[in-house]
Amino acid sequence: MKNSKALLIIDMQKGSFTEETPRHDTPGVIKRINTLASVFRELHYPVICIQHDGTGTGEFEKNSPPWENLDELEINKADLKIDKYANDVFYASTLQTQLKELEVTELFITGCATDFCVEATAQSALTKDYNITIVGDAHTTGERPHLKAAQIIEHYNWVWQHMIPTKGQIKVEPTHLIMARLGYK
Repeated sequence: MKNSKALLIIDMQKGSFTEETPRHDTPGVIKRINTLASVFRELHYPVICIQHDGTGTGEFEKNSPPWENLDELEINKADLKIDKYANDVFYASTLQTQLKELEVTELFITGCATDFCVEATAQSALTKDYNITIVGDAHTTGERPHLKAAQIIEHYNWVWQHMIPTKGQIKVEPTHLIMARLGYK
């Protein structure tokens, strides 16, 4: 069965959402990811949940509480699970193989953190000729020493909209426009 679209949910893990590392609009981002994931499942498009595996580093050790997904994130047993080992989800993971097997050509990217793993994955996917939609209101990050989280999100949404495409394209759309494009209101 050909699945031209897939939803990537990157690093929505407990260790990234602590009192010490608050994220911008966490409840809203989770709600929008859950909404999109439900629609993708209904349309029989893969939902791919990606978790950083820091085994051996002392952080995000596989199967530890920080490695676990947020309780509010709705993960289905049928969703694909991918471990990642660097900011770029494609690096040393099974993602590319899985996407080829599923015949995916279009990625919808969500998750944490905008300026690290979401950015690195978007750049990598672009060089692999995927059509990419960054879900502009379904990725998040924290405050940085020189920028507020909302500014970082706004900045990267702008950067992605102005990147030079390869054989694929890259665009940024909010959840409601993606829902409409998929036939949902």
